[in-house]
Amino acid sequence: MNKALTSQLLNDYQHDFPLKSQPFAAIADRLGVATCQVLQILNELQQQGAISRVGAVFRPRSIGFSTLAALAVAEESLDSVAQMVSSYPEVNHNYQREHHYNLWFVAATSTESDLQRVLNEIEQRSNSKVLILPLIEDYHIDLGFDMTGSKPKRSAFIENYASASALPYLPNDRENDLIAAIQSGLPLLERPFRAVGVALGQSEDEVINSIEKLIRLKVIKRIGVVVRHQELGYRANGMVVWDIPDEEVNHRGLQFGQLDYVTLCYRRPRRLPEWRYNLFCMIHGHDREVVLAQVDEMRNACGLQDAAYEVLFSTRRFKQCGARYARMAA
Repeated sequence: MNKALTSQLLNDYQHDFPLKSQPFAAIADRLGVATCQVLQILNELQQQGAISRVGAVFRPRSIGFSTLAALAVAEESLDSVAQMVSSYPEVNHNYQREHHYNLWFVAATSTESDLQRVLNEIEQRSNSKVLILPLIEDYHIDLGFDMTGSKPKRSAFIENYASASALPYLPNDRENDLIAAIQSGLPLLERPFRAVGVALGQSEDEVINSIEKLIRLKVIKRIGVVVRHQELGYRANGMVVWDIPDEEVNHRGLQFGQLDYVTLCYRRPRRLPEWRYNLFCMIHGHDREVVLAQVDEMRNACGLQDAAYEVLFSTRRFKQCGARYARMAA
């Protein structure tokens, strides 16, 4: 595999995937290679686990219902509980982190009642209270990784939280079928949108137009190559949680979101007395020391030397895949 070509492909196409009849040909033309070479690289990366898929990333709260959640699990039970949590198709991320709350997962469903059912079942089966931390505001959600050392942060992914809708978009039946078909990724074929359309009884143009509409509505956050950070060298995954005065949290969230090394930033509820933190951000670094130095830089640059915070490094990844918000209509 051509290392330079692979790095450029990953760097340039985590966003802005061409919404054309032959998107991989358009990518190949820009990179100066053959279409079959682009498809071969992406297939190999997917088989190796370096990328999870090529496709859409849906914005939280835009469709369906989702939440971050955590469990405090006894060490001797952690593996079995983690396996149980990961067995739910509604769970798309599941990590062990260095904290009293040591198992952190994300669950997503098409309905609020389904989400509550999953959380209740996990609580009963684990015999541990689930700490439920749904997203309140998102200030920056990108999770695009720099493969060259020169990729600037995209201002389009820093949110105007005041304009965010509190209600999810309700797709029609054909849109729901499309979301269900692409939420796990596009087929790695020369004409992926035609293949999706054939499976759904929709035309290629209809599939592309519907995806463009979901992007305009901000239901789809981005479309492109979705990488797995650990396999690409970002082995220090630090979730930094802050106790910020409520009247300052929006200002601080936007402030954090503009920092180049912050990949995610969002507000979640406090759960007193168990959980005091209301502002979360993710820093993915090549090693712990870099992440901790960046946290110190954040504190100093933002005047937060006295703010309470913790850095929860992940130690094991039990599951990572795309969220499944939709089911194919009967």
